[in-house]
Amino acid sequence: MKIVKLAAIDIGSNSLRLLVSNVIPTPEYTHYKKASMTRLPVRLGEDVFRSGKISKETGDRLVESMRAFAAIMKVNGVQSYRACATSAMREAKNAARWIRKIRRATGIHIEIIEGELEAQLIYHAKLFDKIQPEEQHLLFIDVGGGSTELTFFTDGQAGESRSFPIGTVRSLNEVDSQREWATMQAWVESRVANLGGPVALVGSGGNINKAHKLSGRPISEPLSRQYLDRLSNQISGLTTEERVMQLGLNLDRADVIVPALSIYRRTMRWAGATWIYVPKIGVSDGMIRELYHREYKPLVE
Repeated sequence: MKIVKLAAIDIGSNSLRLLVSNVIPTPEYTHYKKASMTRLPVRLGEDVFRSGKISKETGDRLVESMRAFAAIMKVNGVQSYRACATSAMREAKNAARWIRKIRRATGIHIEIIEGELEAQLIYHAKLFDKIQPEEQHLLFIDVGGGSTELTFFTDGQAGESRSFPIGTVRSLNEVDSQREWATMQAWVESRVANLGGPVALVGSGGNINKAHKLSGRPISEPLSRQYLDRLSNQISGLTTEERVMQLGLNLDRADVIVPALSIYRRTMRWAGATWIYVPKIGVSDGMIRELYHREYKPLVE
């Protein structure tokens, strides 16, 4: 059995993720098996969205995190990797300096990608393999710490896509813009008006994944807007300590989940959507698939 070991590093505004996968090609299908997932709460966005720069303290934590990721990849025998940075790194005035430091310290090369590419990478992760939506029209939404990516789909085909500088860490630090909120609302409503049919959302991101896990539903079953309203009210009524102890949230998720649910709920309302499907895939999954198809699939066919 041939196994290709690949890794994806997702440098987000709230956390850093390292996904190591075993890719097993067969004549019928290519299987992607998660070997390990490591998540570190560095929260780059707290610096960048307030000051426009990554501070020395946060940058040093970023470098140490990348050292740890390099070690994990080595232990797992990773053959190839891709490391992508999103909203916070895009906006940091000193991003190039820290990218150079990471390269010198670990050998890891980091790409800064645009929001539209984030959405494309998730689509490449076989977005509809785990869910079977009944609706013809779908609005994919990925809520991160610094940005929200939206893509419309009709009959499984991607349509218009746009990235907005609205995210959980921005909201917590009160640096989100009402103008951007209004722009996003107008963009969603205008496009939904031209679809001529009901719309459901497909949600991506750690917070909506956690919301779905708390519901106890199978992955094929979507969440209703009413459920998200109730859950949001429940979580908002708890202290951070209660969210950790009673709901089992990680400490660095216990605060961002509130603004995250607000973004999902608002978008559902603007789209007139009753349901949100949660396939529990993300940028890292798409990076693994894209990397395999680009570098290895031609070699095994």
